[in-house]
This record gives sequence, structure tokens and C-alpha cells, in this order.
Amino acid sequence: MATAPTIADVATSCAAALGSPGFVDRLGLGDAQHAVICLLDGVGLRQLRDHSGHAPTMSGLSNVEMTSVFPSTTPTALASMGTGLMPGMHGLLGAAFWLPESEAILAPLNWQGDPLPQAVQPEPTVFERVERLGVTVTTVAPERYRESGLTRAALRGGSYHPADDAATRVHGVTQAATGATPTLTYVYWREVDRLGHGHGVGSTKWRGALERADDLVAALMSALPPRGVMVVTSDHGMINCTSRIDLDADPDLAADVRCLAGEPRARHVYAAPGRSGDVARRWAQRLGEQATVLTRDEVLAAGLLGPVDEVLVDRVGDVVAIASHGVLLESSVDRRVSSLIGQHGGLTQDELQIPCLIVRS
Repeated sequence: MATAPTIADVATSCAAALGSPGFVDRLGLGDAQHAVICLLDGVGLRQLRDHSGHAPTMSGLSNVEMTSVFPSTTPTALASMGTGLMPGMHGLLGAAFWLPESEAILAPLNWQGDPLPQAVQPEPTVFERVERLGVTVTTVAPERYRESGLTRAALRGGSYHPADDAATRVHGVTQAATGATPTLTYVYWREVDRLGHGHGVGSTKWRGALERADDLVAALMSALPPRGVMVVTSDHGMINCTSRIDLDADPDLAADVRCLAGEPRARHVYAAPGRSGDVARRWAQRLGEQATVLTRDEVLAAGLLGPVDEVLVDRVGDVVAIASHGVLLESSVDRRVSSLIGQHGGLTQDELQIPCLIVRS
């Protein structure tokens, strides 16, 4: 039985639509000369439907059922989109995870040049692959992301057009998606995610951000050239968390734990040697129905990360704790993030279901 598309199928489907050999159009985009990916960070499908009055343009578009990946978080999802691979094969396994080769925690959103991004994630990106096949590739996003570790690991390839507001983004796409050569243009918009974290999904500020994202989509639709196709999607959805568990306050949860990573909705727990079973039992007992606690072997057997390269297995927590709906696993390892109301990373449909809105000119 065929599985539903995920965010890993977005760029590969665009590549197939442009006629690049070796790619499959799982989204049914058809043939195109110019393909645009508009990624609206943090705009889940369920949130979009619940607040459709604030996004009339997007709400009027046809949607292909699609999900994010686990953990449902920006570094992991963008890496899946950028490489066409599930997390277990590209290895960017959350907002923070243990990197054995560096013997340290890597937080991709704060990553610059060390460790070397191409070493952490060496698989070729879709952008690199299609560029070698003659497609003109352009990323349109803020200047501060140009040389970030995440960009260089997950989205490298092509040229980078810095754009810090909506008008500059539309202009950048207009300049990129033109000419006789096939083009693939990626444009990124973060505001909805940022305000959702700080003020909550459905808040006045969040609704305003959704309206501005909808305006951006409308402007990009107007700028789409003949024989163009645009996919409007997201990396994950978001939920408001009303229940907090302070992991630092419970000595039983700290026992035999070497280090803690992940994020408030999906924690990687790295145990002392030989103690992972004890840690898993204690965490399951203490958290009860507030989280699903799995050993690394159980995570792999469940296929939550897709197929996993054996070289990357040790990046997965010895124990993984996935918070239940509305629950936040707070820790001092990311105190600021833990303080936010809007969260994602878990396995609820609010977090996993993302829009896949297709526009053709």
C-alpha cells in the first residue's frame, strides 16, 4: 500500500515536474517550466482550516493530503524537503540532538560553521542534483540564513537571493522564475511560526501574521510565470501547550541521564552506558499518560524516522519521550523555548498535517 506524501516529496516532485530524470512527481504537479516552493513556517493544515477566514487565498486552493516528519520541527522537516530523505537518512533529528563525532549536542537553528555542515549531512540535496541537470535554482530568504549551518546542510545548491520582507521576496521570485531554462525557486516565510510560539495559535498577533502570509501567497500567485507551478506548504503545524512538566524538578527523571536534547514536545534522552532500560522505565512511570516513552529500538522498529542509516543511529536518544497533546516537557537545556506557549515536534495531527496547496499558471 502506498504511503501518503510527506514534506520529503515536495522538492523531488518539483524536480520531476521540471523534467529532471531520477525524480518522481508524487504530488501530481504535471509538467512545468518553472517551479516555486513557498514554505510558510508553522502553518499547519488544521490551523489553516480552523482560521480560514484569515487566509481566504490559501483556503480557496486545492490541497493534497501531506504530512511533516517526526520530530515535527523545522530543522528536521527542512532537511527532509531539501534532501528528499526521511530523517533517519539525513540525520538532522530535531531541534537539538547528540552528535557522536563531535561529542556534543548540535542545535541546528543556532548552527554556523562548526561542525562542518557538509560532514554532518553529506547527502546531496535536491537543489544540488537538479542544478547539475541544468535547472536554475534560487533560494529567496533572509540574508541571515545564507551561511547558516542548516542552510548549508539541508538546502545548499543554486544561488541565494536575500529578501527580508514580502515585497523583496516576490521580486526575488519574479527575477528567478523566468527565461527558457527550467527554474526551481524556494521562498521561505517565518512570521507565523515566530508569533505562534510567543503568543499562541489563534491569538490576535498570530491571526495577523496568517493574514500577511496569505497576502504573500496571493502576490506570488500573481507573479507566477506561464508554465509555472507553485507548491505552498509548511514544515509543521503548532499547538498551544497548557500543561507543563518540569523535568529538572524530578530527581527520578535525572537519574542515569547523561544529557538531554530534542525540544519540549519530543525529548531525546541520552542515558549513561548500560542504563537506557532503567531510564526508559522510570520516565514511562513518572510521565504516565502525559507522554509516550520509547526506547531507541522501539523508535526504530516503529519507523518514526523512516529507514535509519546505521551510521546515524547513535544520534537518536537512548530514550525518546513524546509529549501528549497540550503537554510541554520543560527543561533548563532550552529554558527560553520551554517558556513559549506555541509548540511543535510531537506526533499529534495538529503538528503533523501540513498544507500542500498547488497553484498552476
